[in-house]
Amino acid sequence: MSPLRQLKILFVTPEIIPMVKTGGVADVSSALPQKLQELGHQVRIVIPKYGIIDEKKHKIHEVSRLKDIPVKIGEKEVLYSIRSSFLKGYKERIQIYLIDNDEYFAKRKSLYADPLTNEPYQDNDERFILFTHAVFELITKLKWIPDVIHCNDWQCGLIPAYLKTKFNQFEELSQIKTLFTIHNLGDQGEFSVESFNNTGLSENLLNDKHLLHNGKINFMKTGLMFSDRISTVSENYAQEICSDELFGAGLHKVLLQRKDDIFGIINGIDDRLWNPEKDNMIIKNYSIKNISDKRENKKHLLEKFGIEFKENIPVIGMISKLTDFKGFDLVQECFEKIMALDPVLIILGTGEKKYHNFFENAVSKFSDKFGCYLGYDEELAHLIEAGADMFLMPSRFEPCGLNQMYSLVYGTIPIVRNTGGLADTVRNYNGDDNGNGFVFKKYCCNEMYKEIERAVEIFKNDQKSWQKLIKNGMKSNFNWLDSSKNYIELYKELLN
Repeated sequence: MSPLRQLKILFVTPEIIPMVKTGGVADVSSALPQKLQELGHQVRIVIPKYGIIDEKKHKIHEVSRLKDIPVKIGEKEVLYSIRSSFLKGYKERIQIYLIDNDEYFAKRKSLYADPLTNEPYQDNDERFILFTHAVFELITKLKWIPDVIHCNDWQCGLIPAYLKTKFNQFEELSQIKTLFTIHNLGDQGEFSVESFNNTGLSENLLNDKHLLHNGKINFMKTGLMFSDRISTVSENYAQEICSDELFGAGLHKVLLQRKDDIFGIINGIDDRLWNPEKDNMIIKNYSIKNISDKRENKKHLLEKFGIEFKENIPVIGMISKLTDFKGFDLVQECFEKIMALDPVLIILGTGEKKYHNFFENAVSKFSDKFGCYLGYDEELAHLIEAGADMFLMPSRFEPCGLNQMYSLVYGTIPIVRNTGGLADTVRNYNGDDNGNGFVFKKYCCNEMYKEIERAVEIFKNDQKSWQKLIKNGMKSNFNWLDSSKNYIELYKELLN
C-alpha cells in the first residue's frame, strides 16, 4: 500500500462527546477521528441515537433513503432509521450517523442500564444486534466501503463476526478489515444462550470457540475472536491482560490466544478542550508561567460546595465511576483516616448504590471538608481538574485513564496505583527532578493512604518541591498526534 493513500475508516462507538458520555470511550471517539481526518484520512462515525441526545443542539436530521429500514431480530420485525449529524472538528466536520429506533434507543432515559435500578436493560442484546445490522445496512446503502471498521467495546463486538460470517458472501465487503479496541474489559455484554436466536448467525458459532463463554453469549469475547487486530488503550495494559489472569476479567485464555494480534496505544487528550490556558469552563485561565492563578479556581470550587478556602489545606479531587474496580472499596475503607489528614476531598461521579449511600452519609458528617456530586457535570469536571491540588485514582485496573493526564497538564498532582495507563503516564516522586505524581503498587488501603499522607505532607511543608511537581506535570505532552499516527500504522499493517 502506498504510504500516501487516503484510508477510509468507519469508526463505530457506543458514545461520543459532546453528544453523550458515560466514560472515556466518549472522549476517545471524538478526539481520535478528528485527528485521523486532520492527517488526511476519510472518517465517518456511527453511534446509537439515545433519547438523551439533544436533536436540536446537534442538528440531527433525517436522511430520506435511510428511513424505516426493516430488520429481523429473532421473531420480531423491527424498523429503524439512520439519521445524520456532524462532529464539529477544529478544521473540518466529520459525518456522524445515528441509529434511531424508539423502542431500543430514543425512549430510554439512560444508555445501558435502568436509571432507577442501575440494572442493565434486559434487551441490551437486541439493542446492539440492531446497531450491528445498521452498520452494514449503512455501508451497503451508501456504497461507501471503508478500508477499516474500528469497533469499540462490547457494544460493537458482533460487528467482526457479522462481517466474517453473515456478510462474507458480498464481494464489496470482503476486503474490509476490523480493529477491535478494548476500553473496558470488565463490561463484556453477557447474555443468555437464548439470545443467540436474535443474532441471525449460523448455529455452528454457538460454541466455546466462538460466541459462548461460561455458558453465555459474550459480545466482548466475540469481538476478540473475530476481529483482525485488537488494541488496548495503553501499552502497559496490553501486557497486563496477556500476562496476568487477574487482569483478563475471565477472558485471559482468549486474550492469550490472540496475544500476537494485541497492540497497546496510549490515548491522547484533546488539548483544545483540556488546556488550562484556554479552557472556557474554568473561572480563571492559567499556564506554567502564572501557576498562582490556579488558586482562583480552587476558591471557586470550594465555594460551590460551601467549603471554606484555607491557603494551607490541599484539595483532593476524584472524577470517576463509583465502582470497586475504580478503587472506591479502598476509599471507603480508609475514608475517616483520609479525613483525619485534614484535606478537602471532592468527588464527582455516579455508580454503585452502596457508594451513593456511603458518600451521602459522609457529606452530613464531614460537610466542612467533603463535597460530593452524584451524577456527571462536564463543567464541574473541568473545575475540579483546575481547582484541586491533587487527583486520586486508586484503580484496581485502569486500561488507560484520562483524568490523570488532564490533572498533569492542569498542575493537579495525581495519586495513582501502578497499573495500566496510570503506570505509563505517572512517575513516582522521590525527591528527584523527574517525578510528576505519587504512585503505590499494592492494591490495599494502607499503601494508598501512605501516598496520600506523603502528598499532603509535602503540600503543607515543602512548597518548593510541590511547585517542582506541578511544573513537571504541566510540561507533559499528551496530544493525540503520536497516538493517531500509531493507529494509522496499525490500519495499514492490517490492510497489508
